[in-house]
Amino acid sequence: MNSNGEITTVSRWRHSLLGWLQPLILLAPAGIWLLLLLVLPTLLIIELSLVPGIRPGDLVIPSGFDNYIRILDPLYLRVIGRSLFFAVGTTIICLILGFPVAYWIAQMAPRRWRNLLLIGFVLPLWTSSLLRSYAWITILRPTGLLNTVLTSLGLSALDLLNSSPAVLIGMSYSLLPYMVLILYASLEKLDQRLLEAAADLGANPAKAFWKVTVPQTFTGIAAGSFLVFITGLGDFVNPELLGGASSMTVARLVYNQFLGATQNWGFGSALSTILILTVSIAIALLIKFGDATPKR
Repeated sequence: MNSNGEITTVSRWRHSLLGWLQPLILLAPAGIWLLLLLVLPTLLIIELSLVPGIRPGDLVIPSGFDNYIRILDPLYLRVIGRSLFFAVGTTIICLILGFPVAYWIAQMAPRRWRNLLLIGFVLPLWTSSLLRSYAWITILRPTGLLNTVLTSLGLSALDLLNSSPAVLIGMSYSLLPYMVLILYASLEKLDQRLLEAAADLGANPAKAFWKVTVPQTFTGIAAGSFLVFITGLGDFVNPELLGGASSMTVARLVYNQFLGATQNWGFGSALSTILILTVSIAIALLIKFGDATPKR
């Protein structure tokens, strides 16, 4: 009996060990990849952020939080505020423009055309973001297409290039397809019976929209908004090409610290750490509120 009991215990132990090892073996390739290309570089950036004024070739000796204190300078706080403004503004614009488009494709367009319409809407993503930004330069420059059309109609020309509105236009154009795709996935599951019931009970279209449509698609709205915000916060190309010197953002400031004339890797690492922390919080909120199941 004791021998049989020992055999049973060993068998259970082996089964439990295999139960632990099999998932680890399956996750090992991705885990090693993440460790080498995400975790270790992030830890290195955090270590560099604790070294004031470090340059390439200097000895890395963490010595304090001077780089983080420097971020509190009003000049850099304005840069961070501008980055948040661009990210939030782009999110709002994409939500306002993307919701009607996604609703029409998901609920009003003929079913046989929906996939084709979605493909047509995301076609710009098949081209380089750099090319899309240069296209907007051609449109928005003083002698560009937009001002040519305006002047031909007898209207005043607009000076949009190298300004904040130009950055918002370029970022919204680049990120709008992401918002539409996520909203479409949520609006496709919209229960029309609830809208019909709301209309039968006397609700006008506006009230039915806020009381029925928005609650059902809230997870899609949250997921699309967080995705656009996260991507917009780290956008480098559009502010660099469309915003000019007056549209400095965190991404451009980090670039200057590592590859520009200043060469202050410690301060650049501190800015990167703050950016990583902000994006991590946004991703955590996306995971929490971005469930694909629509609310009922």
